[in-house]
Amino acid sequence: MSGTFSKSDVASHNKGDSLWIIVDDDVYDLTKFQDEHPGGKKILTRVAGKDASKPFWKYHNDGILKKYKASLQVGSLDTKPKAEPAPAPEPAPAPAPAPAVATPAKEIQKAVVPATAQEEAEALEPYGDLIPFADPSWYQGFHSPYVNETHAALRKEVREWVESAIEPNVTEWDEKKEVPREIFLEAGRRGYLAGLLGVHYPVEYTKNTVKAVSPDKWDLFHELTITDELSRVGSGGFVWNMIGGFGIGGPPLVKFGKKSLKDRILPGILSGEKRICLAITEPDAGSDVANLTCEAKLSEDGKHYIVNGEKKWITNGIWCDYFTTAVRTGGEGMNGISLLLIERDFGGVSTRRMDCQGVWSSGTTYITFEDVKVPVENLLGKENQGFKVIMTNFNHERIGIIIQCLRFSRVCYEESVKYANKRRTFGKKLIEHPVIRMKLAHMARQIEASYSWLENLIYQCQKMGETEAMLRLGGPIAGLKAQSTLTFEFCAREASQIFGGLSYSRGGQGAKVERLYRDVRAYAIPGGSEEIMLDLSMRQSMRVAKMTGMKL
Repeated sequence: MSGTFSKSDVASHNKGDSLWIIVDDDVYDLTKFQDEHPGGKKILTRVAGKDASKPFWKYHNDGILKKYKASLQVGSLDTKPKAEPAPAPEPAPAPAPAPAVATPAKEIQKAVVPATAQEEAEALEPYGDLIPFADPSWYQGFHSPYVNETHAALRKEVREWVESAIEPNVTEWDEKKEVPREIFLEAGRRGYLAGLLGVHYPVEYTKNTVKAVSPDKWDLFHELTITDELSRVGSGGFVWNMIGGFGIGGPPLVKFGKKSLKDRILPGILSGEKRICLAITEPDAGSDVANLTCEAKLSEDGKHYIVNGEKKWITNGIWCDYFTTAVRTGGEGMNGISLLLIERDFGGVSTRRMDCQGVWSSGTTYITFEDVKVPVENLLGKENQGFKVIMTNFNHERIGIIIQCLRFSRVCYEESVKYANKRRTFGKKLIEHPVIRMKLAHMARQIEASYSWLENLIYQCQKMGETEAMLRLGGPIAGLKAQSTLTFEFCAREASQIFGGLSYSRGGQGAKVERLYRDVRAYAIPGGSEEIMLDLSMRQSMRVAKMTGMKL
């Protein structure tokens, strides 16, 4: 049923057996929804047959409307403005002789710059809600040397999927502490998983490729776009569920696994049918990776490693089939560490969920390995040289954390701008109070500065070889990781102050801010705590500078 109604039509449906309401000129039949309404029937009875826009937006965010619109909307008011059809393109006029006036700067550029350079220099069409600083600047018609039409097409593709199938359900999934398996499988079918490994697009292991971008055009800014758009839902738990374990457990297999191992394992991982995670952190070894104690002894026949030990705070572990695991195969310190791909089917692997402050739907796990027999073919890289593999992987892990933190910061900022433009205090909108604008300005300046640094580092990653990137970019990436988590914490706090009590209760208009505030520590600590990152950024950068000719 879908039609056009007058306000008097809606007013006649004002009883429990036929209850309609109006929200933003759209008409909804809530007759069968009354028992499901979290606020109870009485609240709906008060607005039965009326325009409920104001009370609706007082308590809900647009995610609720997106979630129920398809099933509950029956039409719109006859007074709702009709969307005007796009005008037909006019025929191109005949070329006119050039006027004898000064040539505009853009025309001068076209005359002197080669065609390919012109295309790179052109800004892309504005996209999204166009709230200043709520999206990266290239979304809003600013010039960028890093992106082109393929990135814009991918952005549109991912955003449409996220807004229709994911965002309306994220709060529910977070409360249930898991995301439906079908969502992960769909990411595999869409080719997104294969593009999140920090390497070339692995067409040799998957038939599922991204619709918007051909594999030969894939770059690290496409990977940035996927992670950034997924993070718009404002849930660290959701993002970690989708790419947390996969994005850090998969790359060591791709880069250092034997061909036979990759041929057997990678197709299932990239399709989403199988799951993988990274198992490094232990109860007594977090950022101090060199002191881990999970042990792997070679069997007498030399065909297996026998693994015993524990891992803690492992993202996605409860669902995983494969564990990219750091083990001690030699003496103390970093030179005795190896990396093994442990398969759950080997037996002796037990996992249990850990309840944490934030990222509820990420599947944080405590893992116990008891006499697990791992074939020597599952060694990633060389024995006792796993620390190098781990260090290589850290740059990719930290870049992922940075991308998520900065988008979450934007979400806090965007939600605050929207709320400040409708909430009224002391006779005027929040946005009209200078103190609120100051909060927003401080959020925006930190977000934009950090994002510019991120773009530069991703560009360097793209241009440098892996060894050079590990050596030269480890310090800056560690510094930006700390900068981004501090920015996230600042934005979450300021957004919470702007929302007031609405950011203290779960659900409703402040749902994203409340949830992200809980997730802050999950970003400030994993991947290297802020204090260790800041110290590492200086030590690593100074060491490299001395090697390359620094003069003091």
